[in-house]
Amino acid sequence: MNGMLDNAFSNWKVLGNANIPGWIIALSVVLLSLLAYLIISRLLKRIGRKSADNIIRTAWQKFRYPVLVLLLLLDFIILQGLYPSGQETSAFISDFITVSLIFVVTWFLIRSINLARELILRRYDISEKDNLKARKVYTQFRILENIIIFVVILIAVAIALMTFDSIRRIGVSLFASAGVAGVIIGFAAQKVIASVLAGFQIALTQPIRIDDVVIVENEWGWIEEITLTYVVVRIWDKRRLIVPSTYFIETPFQNWTRASADILGTVFIYTDYRVPVDELRKEFTRILEASDLWDRKTNVMQVTNATDRSIEIRSLMSAADSPTAWDLRVLVREKLISFLQKNYPDSLPRTRIEMAEKPEDKATNT
Repeated sequence: MNGMLDNAFSNWKVLGNANIPGWIIALSVVLLSLLAYLIISRLLKRIGRKSADNIIRTAWQKFRYPVLVLLLLLDFIILQGLYPSGQETSAFISDFITVSLIFVVTWFLIRSINLARELILRRYDISEKDNLKARKVYTQFRILENIIIFVVILIAVAIALMTFDSIRRIGVSLFASAGVAGVIIGFAAQKVIASVLAGFQIALTQPIRIDDVVIVENEWGWIEEITLTYVVVRIWDKRRLIVPSTYFIETPFQNWTRASADILGTVFIYTDYRVPVDELRKEFTRILEASDLWDRKTNVMQVTNATDRSIEIRSLMSAADSPTAWDLRVLVREKLISFLQKNYPDSLPRTRIEMAEKPEDKATNT
């Protein structure tokens, strides 16, 4: 690689003998590069505004900084060719340029992966009510993106290190003891490896997806982020629960939106035996029909238990998703209690005490 760079610079060394101050040439090269960058940026932005899907504008936002770094690196290569330094310094600069090029190419690849993921996910709207397919695709691409970026960075670091002769010699010697090192690393990092494998399994089997409603560690929330090693659960009160990926493979948990987002909700009311159940059932139906939270599927009210003090009435209803079901349950509970207080106050739970009459009281009454 260094020999190729030296050959590329040989054509520029003739210009170094000109009677032009070095700082003028350096400043001119940098200014020309920045001017070209600004022209390209303005042109692409103008084209992006005319584009219906705005792909060009999105792509330029991803690649504008890598392109700027690449132009500055090319300026450095040109100036290094115009004014070559000593042998030791030249070798250091050549290594620096090589590593920088690897870094810029890696940056371009990562940005390309990000852009491909955004363009594909544009077709799916995760904010819709029926977003099962969208959540499935989002989960797969989020995890696959992390995996591919990890592999790209790993390969780039390996290539950058192998450009140095001393590290290359060390690498050859390490291959001889790779078996022993692999066993040692395997024992030391078995939990990390297990988490990574669990991340792969979640991406393939998908026991959870982005925006799934789950109950984890007795906490109710949404799956906010899935990585190779951990999962972020957004709790209903805006806390964040960080759970290892292995948890969702090894531990039972509740997923309320695994097959669909719709869910049943229940409300329990405890009343006196004198409550008119039919009238209460009619009021329950009226409350549901007047609310936009109900999905018009399930409407059931039953007496599910009776004790020596009260009866238990269960109201069963359905909603499009769990947050809507929660709001609907709260609404129904409030309305039913208000209905009983206003129309049938004697039907509210009460405790009865019967006083036995004593014999002397009977004689007095006689």
